[in-house]
This record gives sequence, C-alpha cells and structure tokens, in this order.
Amino acid sequence: MSKRLRSSEVCADCSGPDPSWASVNRGTFICDECCSVHRSLGRHISQVRHLKHTPWPPTLLQMVETLYNNGANSIWEHSLLDPASLISGRRKANPQDKVHPNKAEFIRAKYQMLAFVHRLPCRDDDSVTAKDLSKQLHSSVRTGNLETCLRLLSLGAQANFFHPEKGNTPLHVASKAGQILQAELLAVYGADPGTQDASGKTPVDYARQGGHHELAERLVEIQYELTDRLAFYLCGRKPDHKNGQHFIIPQMADSSLDLSELAKAAKKKLQSLSNHLFEELAMDVYDEVDRRETDAVWLATQNHSTLVTETTVVPFLPVNPEYSSTRNQGRQKLARFNAHEFATLVIDILSDAKRRQQGSPLSSSKDNVELILKTINNQHSGESQDNDQPDYDSVASDEDTDLEATASKAHRQKSLDSDLSDGPVTVQEFMEVKNALVASEAKIQQLMKLLGKDAN
Repeated sequence: MSKRLRSSEVCADCSGPDPSWASVNRGTFICDECCSVHRSLGRHISQVRHLKHTPWPPTLLQMVETLYNNGANSIWEHSLLDPASLISGRRKANPQDKVHPNKAEFIRAKYQMLAFVHRLPCRDDDSVTAKDLSKQLHSSVRTGNLETCLRLLSLGAQANFFHPEKGNTPLHVASKAGQILQAELLAVYGADPGTQDASGKTPVDYARQGGHHELAERLVEIQYELTDRLAFYLCGRKPDHKNGQHFIIPQMADSSLDLSELAKAAKKKLQSLSNHLFEELAMDVYDEVDRRETDAVWLATQNHSTLVTETTVVPFLPVNPEYSSTRNQGRQKLARFNAHEFATLVIDILSDAKRRQQGSPLSSSKDNVELILKTINNQHSGESQDNDQPDYDSVASDEDTDLEATASKAHRQKSLDSDLSDGPVTVQEFMEVKNALVASEAKIQQLMKLLGKDAN
C-alpha cells in the first residue's frame, strides 16, 4: 500500500477507523462491514479492491488516494452536508449501526440511487446536458483536478465523448498533457485507449509523442486489462507488453488424447460468436473472475465469527439492470462452474481473444476486432450495449452444458503447455496456482454449508 494511506483515515460510509478496502470508481476508502455491502452491489456500482491483499497498478492506487484525500466523498454525500438534512432526519451511517439494515440501506441510497448527489436543474433534453458536461470534462482533464472530473462523471459526463469540434476524446487530451491520474480515472469510467482521433492517432500515440512513457505503457496495459486479468487468474503471470508480448495462454489438455467431439463443438460454438457477443461473454467471465478472487480475499481477511454471515456472502454476480434478464441469468450461472470447469472456459476465452485480435478468417471482416481488447470498464461505467443480447444459457444453463461437459469430460487429467510465442508456463507453476484456487473454492463451499446449517 502507498505510504500516503494513514491510519487516521476513516471509512467514507460510516466513519469507522482504518478502512482496508477501496471503491475504485467512487474514489473512497471503506471498512470491512461497508465493503460487505459494496460487494453485493456489483461492479457496475462499486469496484472494490483490498488495499493490502490485492495487487494494484501504482498509479491506479494513487488516483484513488488523491480523490479520497481531496474530498471525493462529498460528491456522493453532497446533500447530507446541508444543515437542513439534519432537520429532515437524513444522516449517514455510523460505526455502531448494524450492517443490515442500517448501513446497507444508506450505502444503497448513496451509490445505487445516488440519493445525495447534487442534481442539476431539470432540462427538457437530457442529451444536451450530458453533451455540455462531457465538453466540460474534455477541458478539465488537461489539469490535475481529479475531483472536478469525478463530479462531472457522476453527473453524466461521458468518458468516451468524441468532441465534434476538437476531433478527439478526453483521454486524448489527458494523454497529450501527460495527466496519468486523469487517464486512470477516465479508464475506470470506460475510456478506450484504442480510440482514434480525427487524424487517426490514439491516446497511446499522444503519450509517446509527448515523452510520457509511463503513461503510454499504462495505457497499453489498460487496453489489454481483460485478457491480462484472465491470464493472471490462471497462472499468476502477466504478459510483458513492453517487449510486445500481449498474451499468455496456458493450455489445459490431456496430451495423449484428442479432444472429444463435444469439446470441439463447444470451442467452435465460442468461435462462431460475433465480436460483439464474444466481448460481452468475455466481460461477464472477467466479472466472475473478479467475484471469485474478491471472495477469496474477503474470506481470508475477515473475523469469521462475526462478519462472515449469510448476508455477506456473494454467491453469484449481482444483477445489472442495464442488461437483459437472459444475460443476467447467464452471468449468475457462471458461479456453478467448479474451478477446473471455469479455468477451461477462461482458457478458451483467452485463446479466441488472441485469434480475433490477430485477424483470423473465422471472424467477420465487418466486426471490429478491437472490441475484445477494450477495457472492461465500458461495462462497469453503466453504459448500455446494443439491445441484441446473446443467449448465455448456451454457456451456463442446465439444458445446454457444452462448456461444462467439455471441462469435466475432456480435461479430467491435466497437463500444461504454453502458447509458443508467449513463453513457458511450467506445470509446477500452474499446479501451485490451481491448488490454491481449488482450496479457496472448497473453503467458500464449506463456509456456505456451515452458514446454511446455522440458518436452520
């Protein structure tokens, strides 16, 4: 953790001492109890990371610290700062409040309903308001005033806004100015490092031309955030983007046997998805990876006699109202995959992501292959995608279990090879990580069974 985080800091939601978690997209530090509620909201509302036990890109942590230290919490509690709020009976939670319902109700009102955020005067055309806010954001990111930009984003400014007169996006402006923390904030809210301006240049190009090498390298990492996170989940390693290595793809298979016809059919089904639907599936799998890893950190850091109850367990991905019911159901069914089955799905996602990025003929030339390399934060910023949603039951339902059956039947004996162009991942390295994941899964299942008995 950065040296800037001091023991005197308090939870943004209840003012409890020594917060150990951060809500990245809200720019706040939160305590264990409040984090148990944040985790149930979903990443589209609050993206949580443990300050000590979760790996952080240094500039991302610096961005959150800067927001917290400069009063970002007042953005989410604006109306509570008005003395009139005391008269109306509205107040924030305090450390002595119960998690349920007191803290939970306050946190949901604060972040999910944005009940205390400053409201702009009503206008007939909300799109005009959003456009004006986005233009203000476009101008503000050239400075180091992060809280101003977060306030604009909270009011509806679009991180990917393409300025019609300037011919570029806020991320182009921040990159040209060398504002790395602004770039981190924009990326958290969905800005795409691969977007081209009117002259065909990307934010990465501007950062390199300006000599902002750390920023340029970080933007490349953000561009590959999805596949990097999936690779790290599988084998504890990340690609070396500085040297042009953008993928690590472990291969789980029995080298002495050919893949079953069922396994081949499942992989072919994945490859046949359009780039748009494949991107959505990849983002959903990313969210499930985050849920599993965050649960493992949560369980490892809690006082199980007090905090770990059935109300703090997040058994599957929370509903995102921006998505169709079919997609939400499919996202939740990903939790049914055991460690080996889920690892197989992740590997198939990584393999097909690389194939599409390299322009395989299996992909339609009309599809934008860069879609799959966008930062997953387009999803988590709350922006809705196209209305055509994939039938995710084909991935995770009881009726159509292609991928589940593939994992359980075709991969009973595991060996590890590596994509030759990506460098070796040894069997020992892989098995150490997988054993840890299996142990974590078993611990979670055991705790949930205990909780079920206690409830009875």
